Amino acid sequence: MSYSHPSRRAILAVGGGIAVSGCIGSIGSDSPGAGTDDVTLLLNWNLSGLHAPYVAARENGFYDEAGFTNVELESGDGSDFAANQAGLGNVEFAITSSDQLLAANANELSPIAVGIVMQRNPNVVFADRERFGELAEPAQLEGATIGSGPGMVRTMTEAYLAHHGVLDGVDYVDTGFDTIQQLLTGDIDVAGGVFGDVVDAEQQGGEIETLEVHDVVPSYGHLIATNEAFAEENPDTVRSFLRATARGAVWAARNPDQAIDLLVDSQPELDETRANQYEKWAAMHAGYMRSETVETDGWGTSDSGPWTETYETLAAADFFEGEVDPADVWTNEYLDSDSEYIADYADLTGE
Repeated sequence: MSYSHPSRRAILAVGGGIAVSGCIGSIGSDSPGAGTDDVTLLLNWNLSGLHAPYVAARENGFYDEAGFTNVELESGDGSDFAANQAGLGNVEFAITSSDQLLAANANELSPIAVGIVMQRNPNVVFADRERFGELAEPAQLEGATIGSGPGMVRTMTEAYLAHHGVLDGVDYVDTGFDTIQQLLTGDIDVAGGVFGDVVDAEQQGGEIETLEVHDVVPSYGHLIATNEAFAEENPDTVRSFLRATARGAVWAARNPDQAIDLLVDSQPELDETRANQYEKWAAMHAGYMRSETVETDGWGTSDSGPWTETYETLAAADFFEGEVDPADVWTNEYLDSDSEYIADYADLTGE
């Protein structure tokens, strides 16, 4: 099966074996409305272990049972692209992040977060123990050469360093897309990135120590966004999609090996990096998908705190091109509290 990476001018769908379609029964009140049972989910990037819940929901027929005739997964070109496409109404659903959802709304688009997948900020500061030694506290970063790519990772890393009073005492360099390699070869002492980068570094032989940016900047990672008008006009579609996705997340958390089997079956090229995909999904569901909010209110739930923290951090860095109110970019309205996979997610996936 081919899997194409799109340009910003064209989104190329994931085709072939990953597609699921077929006739199902009549659409009821708990299912998508007429004309909205064939939908697209635009990923934030190429298919990987981080997308295990959506593949699980589709390949196990959970989307079918929720009333969809087809859920098409499409490769993406970053969370910014995904947020913009959702805001423009070019796709029914998209995987993006809180920072890029805020940015899209500041640019007068209207994507809205309807379900939080990653409840914790995925950004981390990390070092190779063999070269740096044990990294236990931010004060150790004083005098270090720290590298990351530009954009959101750098903004979050600098906010973390500034909070701990060490930003002015480090040499911060732009490592582009070569951050992990420069860390492992000793060109930089410490890296800023996301937890998936830590997995990549460990897979390449690094013994990695991390500091969690979430401890300073609570923020949401992957989330499900849609166009605000689409949600208002098709509430049953949104609720059905979220119910089935939560079910997929529970199944993938309880069956991680089988979840990665389905991922590889859907995208055979991933067989070469199967161990990497497994570790990314394991890290994600164990460390980033549960929170106090999930324990009390269920899977997918937003709380105002992380939205406000993210907005204030980015606004302080002059990240936004226009005005945006963080209270206006998310809703819990479409999360079905009667679904066990939403209401009881924490219990169903607990250790």
